[in-house]
Amino acid sequence: MNVTRCAAAGGPEVLRQATVPDPSSRPGEVIIGVEASGVNRADVLQRKGHYPSPPGAPEWPGLEVAGTVSAVGEGVTARRVGDRVCALLPGGGYAEKVAVHESLTLPVPAGLSMSEAAALVEAACTALSNLREATAQAGETLLVHGGLGGVGSIAVQLGAALGMRVLATAGGRDRADRCVELGAEAAFDYRTEDWATEVAARGGADVILDVVGAAYLEPNLRALATDGRLVVIGMQKGSRGELDLGMLLAKRARVIGTTLRARPLEERAAIVADVERTVWPLVPDRVRPLVHATFPLADAAAAHTMLEAGGVTGSLVLTT
Repeated sequence: MNVTRCAAAGGPEVLRQATVPDPSSRPGEVIIGVEASGVNRADVLQRKGHYPSPPGAPEWPGLEVAGTVSAVGEGVTARRVGDRVCALLPGGGYAEKVAVHESLTLPVPAGLSMSEAAALVEAACTALSNLREATAQAGETLLVHGGLGGVGSIAVQLGAALGMRVLATAGGRDRADRCVELGAEAAFDYRTEDWATEVAARGGADVILDVVGAAYLEPNLRALATDGRLVVIGMQKGSRGELDLGMLLAKRARVIGTTLRARPLEERAAIVADVERTVWPLVPDRVRPLVHATFPLADAAAAHTMLEAGGVTGSLVLTT
């Protein structure tokens, strides 16, 4: 089969097509003929040499796919050949076929294309699992940074659908306005507005989902409400910052760090099952992925270039 792998650590140009043996299914696994693969910032980190695949996973990038089950392994009960599914992967999605445990697969929601389904899995699992980590509740205020990104756009819609008061940040007034269209009560252009002061003036955020990292540590703490929870899910602007412990104590706040990819299979399977119970009934009427553009699998470098340039609304997808 054809895959797109990293010839070395570096820029988008290191992504090159290669031919590798087809995967085989182990007990409990299914083989999916991939029709679409989501492109995530974790893939960019992997390409740069900062986020290698966990042990046992293929070395090429790709954390989510959608396609049709072509074979099932011993002991598989939930999926059959011919099922249209999407899946959360530890790696290897930039390929024509993947092997994945059946517990990490979901049916493609009615009304979604394969490209939309491939763009939804990882974002939905990330958004919901981190709302769970923060014990988010209906009626609380949720602040989503990067509210028009792949994860952010799903988090805005999901938070609103779950009864939260959603605020968001985005780069540009037009993008902030789009966050409001997705369900945010208000959204702020982080380039020109003091979003931390604006959020604090609205009573503060009970939960913040932050993909930015170190650069936002201090303003995030200012924006938190008493007993607020800051969940750091990305480090786009740095991994080290200073924390005002006095303010942290005064607000009785918590800072939570999480990852998804490296969790044990049982934990990832539990998150996927939670997504199927909680998010899938909301798709596509109240939660729908935004696909900014699609690229052939062989043009993964162009997709990475576009993602790193910024301005992507929702997700980018590779098609086979």
